[in-house]
Order: sequence, then structure tokens, then C-alpha cells
Amino acid sequence: MRNRIVMSMLAGATLLASTLLGVSPAQAAEAKAQLVDSKTQAVDAKAQVADVPAEFGTDWHDPLTAAPPIAKPATKSCQVTLADTEFRDFTPYKGTYTPPKACGDHWSKVVLRLDGTVKGRQYDRLGYLHVGGVEILRTSTPEPSPDGIAWSVEKDVTRYSATFRTAQDVEMLIGNVVDDTYTGVIGVKATLTFYEGRPAAAQTPDRVLTLAADSTLTTPRNTERIVAEVYATGSGGGCEEFWYLAVPDSAPYSCQADKGPYREVQIKVDGQLAGIAAPFPNVWTGGWSDPFLWYVIPGPRAFDVKPIEYDLTPFAGLLNDGRPHRIDVSVVGVPEGQSGWSAPVNVLVWQDAQRAHVTGKLTLDRAGELANSSTYTPGSEERVDTDAGHRLTTAGYVDTSHGRVRTTVDRTLANTSVHRWIDGENMDGLDATWTDDESVTVDGRGPARTTATHRTYTMNGATTIGTDDRLRTVLTLGDRAAVVDTRDGRRTGWSRLDDTYSGDATYTLNVPRDQRHAVGTSSERYRLYGSGGCYDRSLSTAQGVLTEDRSGC
Repeated sequence: MRNRIVMSMLAGATLLASTLLGVSPAQAAEAKAQLVDSKTQAVDAKAQVADVPAEFGTDWHDPLTAAPPIAKPATKSCQVTLADTEFRDFTPYKGTYTPPKACGDHWSKVVLRLDGTVKGRQYDRLGYLHVGGVEILRTSTPEPSPDGIAWSVEKDVTRYSATFRTAQDVEMLIGNVVDDTYTGVIGVKATLTFYEGRPAAAQTPDRVLTLAADSTLTTPRNTERIVAEVYATGSGGGCEEFWYLAVPDSAPYSCQADKGPYREVQIKVDGQLAGIAAPFPNVWTGGWSDPFLWYVIPGPRAFDVKPIEYDLTPFAGLLNDGRPHRIDVSVVGVPEGQSGWSAPVNVLVWQDAQRAHVTGKLTLDRAGELANSSTYTPGSEERVDTDAGHRLTTAGYVDTSHGRVRTTVDRTLANTSVHRWIDGENMDGLDATWTDDESVTVDGRGPARTTATHRTYTMNGATTIGTDDRLRTVLTLGDRAAVVDTRDGRRTGWSRLDDTYSGDATYTLNVPRDQRHAVGTSSERYRLYGSGGCYDRSLSTAQGVLTEDRSGC
């Protein structure tokens, strides 16, 4: 059942800038209208606060996030249903996709929408959606109320247009268990909406490839740009779901790893290191032992897991020989023989229409020493301090119909964390920061162009269990990114993202659900601003009631 408490305090102008979100001012205005129309009529904030219950009941507001809506073009659109099904076990849904006939075969935008429902009792579950073997969505689910919830996810999937132009198999799975205790059946409907027009050529690849069964890749011989996507998630209910809390084997803690919590997602081409990245520290909706934190506002990226991107263009000359090449993805730091990571790969390629064969050469592949220090300090409060990082630079060129193009990719990772806990783990806290700095320079056909991206992920919180079996979790998560584009050394565009979640929730352990006496507050502020404008939205909740929804720059 949808929460009847309506949203308060919708104020201020919202500008979804073309530079930041890839839309025109008219489309931005339309997106803002969609945001406004999606809400019920606002009520006085004081009146709403009076309706907040003393503790969680059997229903709460449907899950939502502060992220901006997908701006839709004001052009003709066509919709195709990919899946309309229920998940009760681990049997994948299998169907077929047929391209829409009424909207041409090139689109200015393609939007995926997933609508879900679940009622009763259920864990958070992970899921995927594949079209033609290409992973177009990785997601997790909210945990339901006894009365039932509904939620939705929208994603811009225009980059997969090449896959959508022909009929394809569809496979979707949200693995689930339904029994006398866990009663929640997950219902989903997934659709694609196509908008007529043509996107910018640089944004949409000519082909979207997947790896063969033996993990090999054969690219078209006229490929001039290559980007690999890896949907890397630590999951499965084991320690790798909470990899950031792992400690060295010498420390007395429930989740141990040889060298502690440092994780790095690497991609290799024929055994040669081609890319490194920091995994995002996803927290699913049962995370940190406290589902009451996430009932209304999930953690950043929980419903729309973003893939790690690796620019493999320096390897294009090597890959363009018409032969299969082995592509391996691995996660540094996972104990040998331990499962828990999923890392499917899509490969996006841009081709030179004027050349049958684009030649080139890898000119540099230099990796620094991987630093990883995780130090255990015993005491009444146990402690592990981690300081780790790595750097990789690759460079190469391709000889295209428009001249020689050189690409240099430089990536530097760093992770620092302090993990504290007491015997029995009745207090367990972490203060961690990850940075992932990347610079991609393309030199050829005009002035050199550089895109520099500085990503920062943060996690700061603690869970405590009192003598009365009251569990309390206080947690703040941050997802931040700063991007600067330059041309011949002069800045041509910039953007800043700051998505911050904070929560504080308490409940009683080891009692029936109706005796938990749970209370909790949560909030999210999502800010995206830069050379083209800004978007700023804040949400707040208490005991499952939405107490604030404010937009404005």
C-alpha cells in the first residue's frame, strides 16, 4: 500500500543543465514538471510532522531516492515490454525482445524503467537484466512492509542502442526464496521507451559486445575506441558483501581476509594489466544489520548499480588483429577460493566507417607497485588501520581515416580506513575513504582533449548492541565525483556530484517483528552542478514517513 502521508516543502527552481545531464533547457523544464507531477499535493510541514508515528508500524512510504529523473525528449516515443513476471526462486525469466517499428532504428534516447512490488517479509535481493547477453541493469530490491510496497527505477540505456536494433533474447533474474517465513514474492515489469531522433555519435557506440564462453573477445578490425564496462558487486550473503569490514587473519573478527579490506577491480588483456578501479562500497537494503535505515531511502546506487568503466583504447591496435583475445576481470584482496563477487563485462566499440582495418600500437603499460598496509592493534577496543593504493598508466595510438589518434589513460587509486570493534562485536565501526582519480587524454584531429575525473566514496558509521538487546546503527555514506574537461589545456566544461546519505535507526533484537519497537531517521541530499546549471534535492524521513522533499538550487 502506498503511504498516504504526502510530501512536504517542494520549493525552488530546478535546472537540469544540458552540460550536466545532456538535455536542452526545454527538456530540463519538462523533467522538472515530471518531478513535480510525480508528487501528491504538498501539505504544511508542521501538520505532517504531527503524523509521524512514535515507531515503525506495518506500513511506510514507498522507497524513493533524491537522484534526478531521466529527462525525456519531446519527440515521438514507442514502448516495448521486456519482462512482466514474478520471482519466487532462482529461476530466470526468459523472453524475447523485438524492436519497435514505429520509431525508426535510431533514437535520441532510450529509457529503461523497472516497476516492482513486494509484500510481507523478504530479504534484500540482487538482480540483473540482459538483452542479447548485454547487461543493461544490475539492481537490488528494497525490503517490504507487511502491507506491501512499490518502487521504480529508471535508467538511460541509450548507449546500448546497437543491441536494441535487432531481435534479442531477454533474461532477467532477481533470485528469491519464498517459504513460510519469507513470504515476499517480487513482482516486476521492465520496459524500454524509445524516443525518435539521433544521439551524439560520440556517446553511442557502434557495437556492444560480450565475452565468449572462454572469456575471449574479438573486436571488429576497424575499431578506433574501446570502453569496457564491469558491473562489479560484492554480494551473496558472505563476507565479501561487507568486504570493507574485512580484517587481516591475525585479528579476531568474524570476517577475515589475508591482507585486510583493500579491494581493487582489475581488467587484463591477454594477461597484461589494462585497467584498475576502486569498487563502489555498495550497501544493500539489509546492510549494517539494520533494515530500518533503508526502508524509504536506499543507499546510493543500491537500485541502479553503476558499472566501472575502463578506457581500453590504448589496446585497440593489439585487439584489432581479428583474433580472439582473453579478457580477465579479477578482484584483488579476495581470499583464494572464496566466492562472493560478480563482474559481468560489456565492451563498447566505436568503428571507423572509412577503414576496413585500423592499425595501431600499445606504447606504454606501466603499473606502480600495489601498496597495501593493514595493521592490527589489539586492545579493549580492537583496531585495524588500512592504507592502500595503486597506479596504472597506459598509452597507445590508432591510425584512422582521420589521422593518428593517441590515447593516454592514467588512473590512481587510494584507500584509507580505520575499523574499530570490541570483543563480541557488540560495537563495530568504520571510517573509510576511497579515491579513484582518472585522466584520459586524446590527441589527434585537433587540440588535445582531456577528461579528468576525481571520484570519492566515503563510509562513516557504527553499529552498537546494548545490554537490553537494542541495536543502533548510525551511518553516513558519500558518493562524490568531480569532472573537468579541457581542450588544449583550457577548461571547456566541469561538473560536481555530491550524493550523501545519513541514517540513524534502533530496534530490539531477538523478538517478533511487532515487538521490535523500531525508530529511525534517514536523509539524502543529491547535488549535481557545474558549467551548465544545477540540480539539488533533499529527502528526510522519520519512522518510515517522508517528512521533507525539497528541491531547489
